[in-house]
Amino acid sequence: MIIDGNEIEKEAMKAFHQGNRAEGLKIQEEFAAKFREEYKEKDHCSCKKACRYHGNCKECVAIHRAHQEHLPNCMRPIVNQKLRLLSELTEHTLANEIEPPKEILRREK
Repeated sequence: MIIDGNEIEKEAMKAFHQGNRAEGLKIQEEFAAKFREEYKEKDHCSCKKACRYHGNCKECVAIHRAHQEHLPNCMRPIVNQKLRLLSELTEHTLANEIEPPKEILRREK
């Protein structure tokens, strides 16, 4: 099962956006049921960082909400994808103004 960009959940969101909440909830439950079954015994966490809270989304998100400094690693690609779209408005010149923290390595080009 693919979680990120899941087609079933995209269909649920389509129904929600069309104002069909009942259908959206029905489709969303289909996704959730498949998720529960698929990941009953498997690791679902996309985070590559060794962390005490790996796979425990509830506590991980609560911690990040509490300190409000940054997002959990698993959510960064989602936000970065949206920021990339916005960055196109300035031909990605924002990249020239950003220096990542030392612990974040830039990939070689």
